[in-house]
Amino acid sequence: MQFTRRSLIAGAGALSAVPMTGMARAAIEEARDLKPVALPPAIAPAERLTRIAKAQRLMRANGIGAVIVESGPSLDYFTGVRWWRSERLTAVVIPSSGDAIIVTPFFEKPSVGESLTIPAEIRTWDEDEDPLRLVAGFLRERNIAGGPVGIEETNRYFIVDRLRASLPSLRMVSANPVVRACRMVKSPTEISLMQAASDITLAAFRHAWPRVKAGMTRGDIDGLIGAATRALGGEYDGGLVLLGEATAYPHGSGKRHVIERGTNVLFDCGCSVHGYQSDISRSFVWGADPTKEQRKVWDQVARGQKIAFAAARVGRTAGSVDDAVRAAYTAWGYGPGYKLPGLSHRTGHGIGMEGHEPVNLVHGETTPLAPGMCFSNEPGIYLPGKFGIRLEDCFRVTASGPRWFSVPPASLEEPFGRSGA
Repeated sequence: MQFTRRSLIAGAGALSAVPMTGMARAAIEEARDLKPVALPPAIAPAERLTRIAKAQRLMRANGIGAVIVESGPSLDYFTGVRWWRSERLTAVVIPSSGDAIIVTPFFEKPSVGESLTIPAEIRTWDEDEDPLRLVAGFLRERNIAGGPVGIEETNRYFIVDRLRASLPSLRMVSANPVVRACRMVKSPTEISLMQAASDITLAAFRHAWPRVKAGMTRGDIDGLIGAATRALGGEYDGGLVLLGEATAYPHGSGKRHVIERGTNVLFDCGCSVHGYQSDISRSFVWGADPTKEQRKVWDQVARGQKIAFAAARVGRTAGSVDDAVRAAYTAWGYGPGYKLPGLSHRTGHGIGMEGHEPVNLVHGETTPLAPGMCFSNEPGIYLPGKFGIRLEDCFRVTASGPRWFSVPPASLEEPFGRSGA
């Protein structure tokens, strides 16, 4: 099992899962009539070999002897192995030259080996052994026991601590110059998978919104979106549906809200296609004409998206995109900065195998934008105690300017937008 932002949000705190009422069940059945979309092929073994070769070039360029990556998206990215994190270590050690090794429990070897798509020896450990001793032994074999060895940024501390116990003189450094540099720049195959996921999410929204009825809960509506997403061919781990005042808080409220005339509604959902994510947000008003304030804020957020999109040019810093939006919002009377009413979160985040991944479109981020980088664009405006509007569409950076995965909607009357394909 892999945990995602949405699955954690859906299962904890103020946004604990809301059960569906009987109102949604008939509409959910209708999703069975949807035809699955044609999906692009998954990442092929040849592409993973290209990734390993790039990682090794980057290691040599940065003076790193090997990189250690434990279970998670980066392990999948380089090896094809999809594995969950537990107290039992499964990890890859990629040296700067030569084949990698996989370290995993003895009884997991057959399962791990099924999805391994690169040449790598699987070295196993028994329950009474320390797996980091296997890692240390491999580093000694490759004459890199002194380091530097790169540690992937999400690796847990026990890996560093126990590896240091086996190799006290080992120098460990961040693997970001290798792992981030690979994963942040998407290949054409990755982009096609993200496009498919985006198209599915948009189609699911189009299916679900006309079926929303008075009295429905956010659990009902999420059920509609999820059923449509799965019928269309996407993997769905739960979305974020906010109603009424809850839309004023980016991740919602613990209060119970139901659909009624004039309700401000926010969908923030995505799906996965062969391990690649979409992330789209739409804001609606149900059953009544929007108020002047709702329309004004919706239009301002739409303008904010355009400002961010125009600022996302090769060579500019990721932080400058956020700065451009925030300057406009301040001029319109919001903020300043991250203060409310206004935009209390970053303008966007990286996206790919994870719904949120480095780097972010946030003030102070100095990473220059490069072709192949992919981001969300979601400069919401939130009025505490009233409502919030968030429109979110993802884009990729190209040499000729950014390109949308999903094109933002034109107006509240045309609230969905269209595919960027």
